[in-house]
Amino acid sequence: MFSATDLPDTIPVFPLPGALLLPRARLPLHIFEPRYLAMLDDVLKTPGRLIGMIQPYEGRGDKLHSIGCAGRLTGFSETEDGRYMVTLTGISRFRVHHEVEGFTPYRRCSVSWDGFGADLGHSETDPGLDRATFMALLGRFFEARGLSTDWDSLKEADDELLINSLSMLCPFEPEDKQALLEAPSLPTRRETLVTLLEFALRSGDGGERVQ
Repeated sequence: MFSATDLPDTIPVFPLPGALLLPRARLPLHIFEPRYLAMLDDVLKTPGRLIGMIQPYEGRGDKLHSIGCAGRLTGFSETEDGRYMVTLTGISRFRVHHEVEGFTPYRRCSVSWDGFGADLGHSETDPGLDRATFMALLGRFFEARGLSTDWDSLKEADDELLINSLSMLCPFEPEDKQALLEAPSLPTRRETLVTLLEFALRSGDGGERVQ
């Protein structure tokens, strides 16, 4: 387990619209761009093997959101044509101070981990979660969007795994994903998730589908 003293002041960042990583969750990625292949090569040489997932602002050039989540590279395989299939395990959210100029082909940021100490602790619980009502809402959303999932696994998942996995996988807009990331606690994230599900059902706007 990481401690606050293990976290570096500067990390490489991977701006990817719509991609959400949360603490203690896992995010699979397919890496093929040369600059990010170079980033992986460099990250593998560091003790923490950390990559910061962060969302760019839509339609605002290269401007990044101020909050992202760093993940540890915990799994990777290389394809015959030199691409990587990797897995990041979420460690902690961070706040961007500024972008660091340098000679790397990928972007790096000076970051602060202050205010996200709970990310480094144990799994959160959500005492206010009404599972029956929540699962019924989720069922209506999935049916309306023609999505499928392993319902048995969802029913057995603990609070954090259930809420964070759905936050990462459901087809919401990038700004909605950012709101889920910035939720200060698991109950707040669940409330945000419920609001997004209800809004999607009312509007009939499914966005893109979960693959």
